[in-house]
Amino acid sequence: MASVPFEQPWEIRLRKFALSVALLALGTIAAPADVMKPDPREWDDVLEKARGETVYFNAWGGSQNINAYIEWAGEELKERFGVTLRQVKLEDTASAVATVIAEKAAGRETSGSIDLIWINGENFAAMKSQGLLMSPGWAEDLPNWSYVDVESKPTIRTDFTIPVEGLESPWGMAKLVFFYDSARTAVETLPQNADGLLEWAKANPGRFSYPQPPDFIGSSFLKQVLIEKIGNRALLQKPVDEAAFAEVTKPLFDYLDALNPLMWRSGRAYPQNYPAMKQLLADSELDVVFAFNPAEASSAIASGELPATVRSFTFPGGTLANTHFLAIPYNATAKAGALVTANFLLSPEAQARKQDPAIWGDPTVLALGKLGAEDRARFDAIDLGVATLRPDELGPALDEPHPNWMERIETEWKRRYGVGN
Repeated sequence: MASVPFEQPWEIRLRKFALSVALLALGTIAAPADVMKPDPREWDDVLEKARGETVYFNAWGGSQNINAYIEWAGEELKERFGVTLRQVKLEDTASAVATVIAEKAAGRETSGSIDLIWINGENFAAMKSQGLLMSPGWAEDLPNWSYVDVESKPTIRTDFTIPVEGLESPWGMAKLVFFYDSARTAVETLPQNADGLLEWAKANPGRFSYPQPPDFIGSSFLKQVLIEKIGNRALLQKPVDEAAFAEVTKPLFDYLDALNPLMWRSGRAYPQNYPAMKQLLADSELDVVFAFNPAEASSAIASGELPATVRSFTFPGGTLANTHFLAIPYNATAKAGALVTANFLLSPEAQARKQDPAIWGDPTVLALGKLGAEDRARFDAIDLGVATLRPDELGPALDEPHPNWMERIETEWKRRYGVGN
């Protein structure tokens, strides 16, 4: 998709701001609008301030369908609210964080070059800890916040154990989901939790595996088992206590010790990553695999990578999940426009379009039970694909442990089992 040239280069924006400050010092004009923080509780005022603003949205640009979705959102924002949305395509979100850090170091407290960032996890933690986010918390004051599923999705308010506190607005979900080939495996035999998976592996030796950590999907499996087996889940919300690490993680490694010889190739080798594991399912070498996108199986069927008999399932007690968000830097130029953009992207219309696999396939952060009949119908009308579970079939979301846990567990896993190629 062709990039869109900026309407107003950063140098012009900076010069205009400097001129405004100079004129303010002479008493000739009022304070520039970007000095004042718009209040989402005064939504009509936000809409008025946003009209005519250009929002520079820093977002990962590596997917054509996501870029096309953002382009559609920009067209809607322009037509409905007079807000111009410009996507600044990133390869790594950390580069946007670095830009805001550099601007703060340079004393650029207003007229920042970034108005909105697609963010979560460590990048959010870094911005929050350094005071780089617009405050006080604004997300829960957005009009469309009333639809958000805070009841069954704890990751809405906790981003990789870091309290969100309204400093970022939820945009989409990632959820651990399992896949199987219904032509070979009966649905009534599928495991319902980690212990059930171990029993299933005993009855079906060699038919399950996971990517070798530190691959993200493989490490996610370790986190799933850890959360289910640990005695006190609250410990995972804090950094590792080295003195207690061996005792706390003993149930995890006891589980893996029992599972290891039952796995594909008796645990002497592991798939390199999710695509390799998916290929093993397609080749009938594995019977159960998993991914972090509920639409992955349907997408693979559509592309011919998996047979049409593949279906999805999840654990009724919950599987690992996280939320990705939109954040506004503390020194953003178009704060009102950023609020309007975040609110629109949280709307039932925009969320339903985003969840459509033909558009993007990203799960919604909304609670469908909170929607009116017309908006619920938008979701009911989506063809999620033959192997995709509906949002209310995905089960509870289990929160991510503190990042420090994963680093420590991966190290111990490698010491114990890291012999695969």
